[in-house]
Amino acid sequence: MSLERAHAALAFSSERQLRAQRPLGQGFAPLSRFAATADGHIRLHANYPHHRAALLRALGDPRDERAALAAVRLRRASELEQAIVAAGGAAAEVRSASDWRAHPQGQATVGLPLLELTSGELEAPPLRPAGPLPCSGLRVLDLTRVIAGPVGTRMLAALGADVLRIDAPQLPELELHVLDGMVGKRSASLDLRTAAGRETLEQLLAGADLLVQGYRPGALAAFGLDHRALATHHPQLVTVTLSAWGHHGPWAARRGFDSLVQAACGIAVTCGAGGEPGALPVQALDHATGYLIAASALRGLTLRALDGRAAHARLALTHTADWIMGHPATEGGPPAAAADPAPHLVDVSSPSGTLRCLAPPGSLDERPLAWPRGVPTPGGDPAAWSPRTGRSRYR
Repeated sequence: MSLERAHAALAFSSERQLRAQRPLGQGFAPLSRFAATADGHIRLHANYPHHRAALLRALGDPRDERAALAAVRLRRASELEQAIVAAGGAAAEVRSASDWRAHPQGQATVGLPLLELTSGELEAPPLRPAGPLPCSGLRVLDLTRVIAGPVGTRMLAALGADVLRIDAPQLPELELHVLDGMVGKRSASLDLRTAAGRETLEQLLAGADLLVQGYRPGALAAFGLDHRALATHHPQLVTVTLSAWGHHGPWAARRGFDSLVQAACGIAVTCGAGGEPGALPVQALDHATGYLIAASALRGLTLRALDGRAAHARLALTHTADWIMGHPATEGGPPAAAADPAPHLVDVSSPSGTLRCLAPPGSLDERPLAWPRGVPTPGGDPAAWSPRTGRSRYR
């Protein structure tokens, strides 16, 4: 494998590199922003309709967004954070790094490894090497949304895997995230609230090699997707689990996004100026964690090939934030020139017509990686595995 520095940098802003035949929706809604409170600042999240509705409920259901921001200025950041989360929304008080280390969730997660990797207890079926790409023939069940998880699974698709993304029919998805995060995959809709949906899920798990899930810890346990049930009924599965705030501590089951983790853990203060919070120039927690997902999956498959036991990895945006905060920014000197995306853009099909998007970063044996297919219509594929076209080097 080889990797070009400029291409890797551009990959961390892949959603900004999309070129469609018509204007695309914005990644952040107007209310998804920093807002001044009575004692500091808070980061709000309202990209999805249900999160926006929860935010407005927590603010007393004001008549409009301007009234909502006015209401925010009258309340303390910590009280607002609790009220919005209790209403089913997502928000984070802007804290310094030292305040985060003193916070109960920070105390539970700061200093933990960038990723946790453990081996399964039961022996899995043998793995046989074969295939032109590292993931040729592998079946990846993708239960992720937004950016980090989709970045990791789309990279596995570029490495040859058959990636099937499953979404619940009742959950909306932003067009920008569909076009950026589903490239190279197939997409199916599955209602796990029904007996038929759960039966189909079991069939998919039985035929999969790798499961990547990015829902809040415990959110999918009722559907047999907790670690213990998977290890018992599907010992062949290598699993990678992503969370926002980590799998330990009082916030483990809380909703979270890159922007909120940046605000809570001190990055927003570090990137701010003049008493105002700021943000990293890209959603680096999402993208960095996404590539860690792909790397962890490959490592887990390798370990299974070596000792016959499926490995399980757990990652969190807050662990990536802690790792980044341990590498202070370089000061002084002119800012780096922005890389030119043109040499790395490719045309793919999509529900919005021909789409120009960033090619997957990296080359194998001097041949650039490529997306195996374009962007699918969300929910347009059957919830079933395609016949294996060749053996993976891991199976």
